[in-house]
Amino acid sequence: MRGSSYMTPSWRSGFLRASFRSFLVSSPRPSWNAQLTLFRPRNMATINPPRDPNTLSNYNNWLSTHITANFDILFDQKKLVGNVVHKLKSITNGESTDIVLDTNHVDVTDVKVDGKASAWELSSPMEPYGTALKIKLDQGVKMDEIVNVDISVKTTEKCTALQWLTPAQTSNKRHPYMFSQCQAIHARSIFPCQDTPDVKSTIDFNITSPLPVIASGLPVRDAAGTPQTGGKNLYQFHQKVPIPSYLFALASGDISEAAIGPRSVVATSPDKLRECQWELEADTENFINAIEKIVYPYVWGEYNVLILPPSFPYGGMENPIFTFATPSIISKDRENVDVIAHELAHSWSGNLVTNASWEHFWLNEGWTTYLERRILASVHGEAYRHFSAIIGWKALSDSVDHFGHDHEFTKLITDLKGKDPDDAFSSIPYEKGFNFLFHLETLVGKQKFDRFIPHYFTKFKGKSVDSYEFKTTVLDFFQSDAEASKLLNELDWDTWFYAPGLPPKPKFDTSLVDVVYDLAKKWKSIPESSFKPQPSDIKDLTGNQIVVFLEQVLLFERPLAPELSKLMGEVYGLAKSANIEVANLYFQVGLKAGDESVLEPTADLLGKIGRMKFVRPLYRNLQKVNRPLAIETFEKNKDFYHPICRAMVEKDLFGKKDT
Repeated sequence: MRGSSYMTPSWRSGFLRASFRSFLVSSPRPSWNAQLTLFRPRNMATINPPRDPNTLSNYNNWLSTHITANFDILFDQKKLVGNVVHKLKSITNGESTDIVLDTNHVDVTDVKVDGKASAWELSSPMEPYGTALKIKLDQGVKMDEIVNVDISVKTTEKCTALQWLTPAQTSNKRHPYMFSQCQAIHARSIFPCQDTPDVKSTIDFNITSPLPVIASGLPVRDAAGTPQTGGKNLYQFHQKVPIPSYLFALASGDISEAAIGPRSVVATSPDKLRECQWELEADTENFINAIEKIVYPYVWGEYNVLILPPSFPYGGMENPIFTFATPSIISKDRENVDVIAHELAHSWSGNLVTNASWEHFWLNEGWTTYLERRILASVHGEAYRHFSAIIGWKALSDSVDHFGHDHEFTKLITDLKGKDPDDAFSSIPYEKGFNFLFHLETLVGKQKFDRFIPHYFTKFKGKSVDSYEFKTTVLDFFQSDAEASKLLNELDWDTWFYAPGLPPKPKFDTSLVDVVYDLAKKWKSIPESSFKPQPSDIKDLTGNQIVVFLEQVLLFERPLAPELSKLMGEVYGLAKSANIEVANLYFQVGLKAGDESVLEPTADLLGKIGRMKFVRPLYRNLQKVNRPLAIETFEKNKDFYHPICRAMVEKDLFGKKDT
């Protein structure tokens, strides 16, 4: 390969599986030059060692090619019970007589290999990675031969991937609800698996539940196109595109569906179905059409969105076929559907072309953020892409400030040996990754970079990739273009990959930001100036622009007077906004100003949404103004909140430790 040579650093070739744990925590990293020339194609017979330091599985000896998941959803016991069958292909020539899989707080009751009982054992816990399940074979297996490993399993109360909601935590409060969240290394708490993004499998789901089921596969349908349930409570799905374990997804509850496009439905609680349909039907297909022109056609068949119950404490998850999304995107003004553009983009970057390990997470999220903004530019114009990037730069700066400018987790490529990938999670891989790709686009020119995008996603389609393969691919693609090749070979790749802190700030188009900052300055000048607020001030602003305006007001060293805060809400209609992104920030402005008119609507909102992004700041600010009301509101709604959210708010209000 031009511009690179294949190298295997000595510490990699000397790897021994028996010393895996000590390797994780003590092995030195290869030199930058060695890392930058590393190329490890996925069709190699043997991967020695695995690229992913966050798995205990010996996927350098075996590859899971297909998984059949058979589970009963037991709401009364809050557990899944059933079995999983792995088709494991040997990628050594009879050298390994052990199969090692990841587990974490699962109850394994039986293991069969090719239909016969097999000896197995669980190792001692190796935090934060759980417990290795070691299955002993009678003899080695020849290269490319398949063994079927059938494991009977139950989840436990310590399962970190499943959230069980009471009826009180749902919008219509009629039925319980369950959903999964497997990223980054939580699939192993549902069933034993090769819990690494460096392995992809097709999946069959056979799920029994008293309530409708959603999974990260296409429903199995009969000849007439009707989903086959196989009985009243059996729901079957098939994922024909190989996916990594972190994209294994299940949800079950009081769920109905409605069309939002020719290849898309929205699924949610029946009482919220029509408003969710209206919110998403105008943009979903436009988003798909836009990104198909940027990359290539969508391969997953359907693109659907599951709007989870309001107690869902997170933003969203890009599970294939069905994006799992926060209900806060349903703002009744179609201003928060940019989240869908991001999750849709994951159908190419992340789900189809996947980071080989969480140390290279930026390849998932940096690419996805870049593609999201290309979609938005196609739909809303180029200035909107830059506006979104400017907002992202603030999030990047905040994350770097949070960790510290010299922290390991502020690097594009992080060292996660012996560490929990969740600890490194922040906006950094999203925004620093975006800025690197935007820099490459600017360096070679947008037109040339646009030709590289489909090349990259074609070359690694269905595969997992690391940053060194990415670099090699960039240099190889542009090697015939003398000007671009010279610029790329002179680029300081080491600094981009390994330097902590902020990268150089690009020159963004600030036109959509300038108007917002000017409006904030006018409010800051009251009462010295002659500025008189009018509804026309925000007539042409998007929801995101209003959010930035309110963020600027919150940064005022001198808070607004209570009467000015109330005036802002009345003149601009912010006090009655159905857009939670806008409403929660306006309420924070009012609370900071001591405006009592926002107390009741703040308490009301806190009873309707459980996303921690909104709940925690509102409680913190509410208790500063009216602590009795904050405590009363929490006591009234605590059973509605997700346990994680409830514990965090208890800490904020009462100083209790996390549980």
